[in-house]
Amino acid sequence: MKQGFISKNPNVLIFISCLALFTLVITVLSEAYGTGLISTSMIKTLGKTLCLCLIALAMDLIWGFTGILSLGHFAFFGLGGYMIGMWLMYARTQDIVLTQSGALPMTPQEIQDAVTNQIFGVVGTSELPMVWHFAGSLPAQLALVVLVPGILALIFGWLAFKSRVTGVYLSILTQAGTLALSLYLFQNDSGLRGNNGLSGLQNIPGLDSVGQAAVSVWFLWGSALALGLGYMLLNWVVSGKFGSVIRGIRDDEARVRFLGYSVESYKLFVFTLTAVIAAIAGALYYPQAGIINPAEIAPIASIYLAVWVAIGGRGKLYGAVLGAAFVSLVSTWFTGGKAPDINLGFYTVKWVDWWSVLLGLSFVLVTLLAPQGIAGLISWLGGLRKKEIQK
Repeated sequence: MKQGFISKNPNVLIFISCLALFTLVITVLSEAYGTGLISTSMIKTLGKTLCLCLIALAMDLIWGFTGILSLGHFAFFGLGGYMIGMWLMYARTQDIVLTQSGALPMTPQEIQDAVTNQIFGVVGTSELPMVWHFAGSLPAQLALVVLVPGILALIFGWLAFKSRVTGVYLSILTQAGTLALSLYLFQNDSGLRGNNGLSGLQNIPGLDSVGQAAVSVWFLWGSALALGLGYMLLNWVVSGKFGSVIRGIRDDEARVRFLGYSVESYKLFVFTLTAVIAAIAGALYYPQAGIINPAEIAPIASIYLAVWVAIGGRGKLYGAVLGAAFVSLVSTWFTGGKAPDINLGFYTVKWVDWWSVLLGLSFVLVTLLAPQGIAGLISWLGGLRKKEIQK
């Protein structure tokens, strides 16, 4: 009898159950729908963490399973944020303009001019950039969340994989492309407000009466749903023949090509798929963060992403989730000033300044001593448990 997807992948059911339980508990403890033991800011932090777990899943598929160390996937994450951020900022500013207009009706052109002046006056322009053409339409911008990063990844991947760029050269190429995009967005004439970025994204148009406490829980639900669906999708991708082929590409690309598989097509599909997943994660993340600027797309962010996956455990999807969640929450604790400083007498260790060093050291230690990361530790503990049961 043929086994179903869940029976062949029991970890999916366990993961979805844990995620649902986590979401339910946080909802019950929230200010909007429960006891209020967890603040709205903390719920936003947890929602953002779930989004980072989703992009970590994408990174694990392309690096842990396919062997492509992309140092540019956070650019797609940022682009997804920019696409939805354009609608959020435009619609919010339009509401403000209409509220301030008083009893006198405004023509559509007058409304657009007023919105443009408010959004782009900070960069010294009074014309709406071409890239904002669909900013007033939510369905169009939601489509662009997928289309812009997807098409960009498709073009970049086709050029790179057709030229058979591999290994460290491909990593450098993705990093260079990310740096070029970041530097371009820093310019005021990029059409995305340069270094100012897009702000006020937490103010969702039409939901002023609802309040941030409830909206933060809604985004937590949306982030949890996206993570759950992403986990199921990528488990389905790696559990069949396709998963075997991309693992083969990771381990011995030449042999897979010799067997007659179109290696470049597999790589291109994975690269594009993970770029779209990263963009969806970004579109959910930045309305909770409230602001996005070009610094979010800088290459260092993609390097951090690789560190999360390495610490969690490459080649195991739940490991990527654990790594991203662990590092994100610990980072919030250290950089938020909650970790107590250590006075050594001759020097005071301030964790806010030393967190990046600690993170880098952790990456080195995991790489050298525990290459399977947190997931490897869980597997090892599971193996010990099985031996105890067998005895």
